[in-house]
Amino acid sequence: MAKRESILRYLLIIKRIQKSNVTFKEISNYLDRESELRESDLRISNRTFQRDLNDIRSLFNRDIQYDFSRKVYFIAEDAISDTNDRLLEAFEMFNALNLTDDLSQFIYFERRKPQGAENFYGLLHAIKNHSKIRYAYQKYEYEEPTKRMAEPYALKEFKGRWYLLAKDQKDKTIKTFGLDRVQNLEITQERFEWPLDFYPNSLFKNCFGIISPNASSPDEIVLSFDPFQGKYIKSFPLHESQKILMDDENELRIGLTLFITHDLVMELLSYGDTLEVIEPESLREEIRLTAQRVTKRNS
Repeated sequence: MAKRESILRYLLIIKRIQKSNVTFKEISNYLDRESELRESDLRISNRTFQRDLNDIRSLFNRDIQYDFSRKVYFIAEDAISDTNDRLLEAFEMFNALNLTDDLSQFIYFERRKPQGAENFYGLLHAIKNHSKIRYAYQKYEYEEPTKRMAEPYALKEFKGRWYLLAKDQKDKTIKTFGLDRVQNLEITQERFEWPLDFYPNSLFKNCFGIISPNASSPDEIVLSFDPFQGKYIKSFPLHESQKILMDDENELRIGLTLFITHDLVMELLSYGDTLEVIEPESLREEIRLTAQRVTKRNS
């Protein structure tokens, strides 16, 4: 129980300081109130708080510093990142799920197969240390897995699945491999040189999903959603390039800078009649033809 309360205290400290810079007294008072609400002993002394700051740096990579002139604690800007936010979110979820033994009547999880998490740490190690890897890969179109040797470059998440970006040594091509289909992973002693012209973030900057760019430059895409669907699109943007062009009682119109890939087309089709593709005409035509094929197949 003490360890669970310690983790909960770390999370509350981070959340409180993220909200605004605070003095130790304000943090102490905040934890006192939370102790009553959560029926846990979260109260701390200044000495314990200093130890907590070290643990928070280690566990959550959040560097909480003290401003001596204002006498307040704050989170250093360089410690704030999407990765750290996801890590914090995972710890919060873990802590929430441990509040009770029987969750079946309160929480409904998606029923899905494991996503290859058992290889996550090994792949990260290989990527960081530039170690080539061997593995068997089960493609959906083949009955038997194929043996692979590759240079691992990065891991990418998409729709709850994780993918490996790696250069296949057979044809020297960078490909994506679903972690749930990677088998018998072996990290070899053979090293590789990181390609100077490869930047994973740049490669997928203007991509939706895990399919790599299929053109020399991305398209300027304009989409129109009905007002109700538009609320969801505003709260959870399709892509980081999303810009609101129009927002009134008739529609939400957004602009995106993206390569047109199969992943993007499938995503847009999922919005059905709540979406109209305005530009480019090539994407509008592809959506129209695909919808016709769906109608014909189900007629």
